[in-house]
Amino acid sequence: GYEFAARDCFGVSDIDSPSDVIAAQIDAAKKNVPDGARWVVIAHAWVSGASPSESERSLGRTVGGVETVSASLFEGAHYVALGHLHRPQYVEADHIRYSGSPLAFGFDESDTEKSMSLIDMDESGATTLTEIAFTPIRQVRTLRGKLSDLLASGTASDDFIKVVLTDEARLIDPMKQMRGLYPNASALSYERDETTHDVKVTDSVTAALTKPSEVIDEFLTHVRGAAKSEPEAAIIDASLAKLSDGEI
Repeated sequence: GYEFAARDCFGVSDIDSPSDVIAAQIDAAKKNVPDGARWVVIAHAWVSGASPSESERSLGRTVGGVETVSASLFEGAHYVALGHLHRPQYVEADHIRYSGSPLAFGFDESDTEKSMSLIDMDESGATTLTEIAFTPIRQVRTLRGKLSDLLASGTASDDFIKVVLTDEARLIDPMKQMRGLYPNASALSYERDETTHDVKVTDSVTAALTKPSEVIDEFLTHVRGAAKSEPEAAIIDASLAKLSDGEI
């Protein structure tokens, strides 16, 4: 990994993590900063205490573990311009900051205002920040509802769309239908698949084992919280009849 490359570059054998690599880089750079000079650090890192989004890729290790680096590594810098995390934010001090990404890369960023950071630094190294907000050409949105309602009420758009369908039954190629309105629709799921049901452990079965239909009904109620519907009951009864007649 890059830790081994860093060991070779800096001639140090105890570099074992991203934090060690950045510490070695900062230490080497600091030696070249003239006395009294203003010092700006630009780093691509996951700094402890920062708030991530769902779409950021891991830098190689578990979030919150050795992957993250401490803000204390940047001690002495007048401003630290950080990259990697998509949300604009300060980390531990008002001169250590992620400017954020200019575009949203995940649907959880739909409520994050995108901007650019203009930094003014005076002769002493003190900084002031001005956020310049802007609106990307394509927004990131999540639409939730029945497919028929979304198609009837929707307005054609090139926005990036995540669709969450509340239909009980699975539909035939719903994404193709949605892309008729939203050509950049990129994710689709069913709300029922995102809902978890508490499965209660029971010691006994109350349905009569001699009545398979009742056993099936109790099982469905047990695992998904709802008894079989009329269409499901018709399919189950027909299948049980075929089984009874020896057709299956």
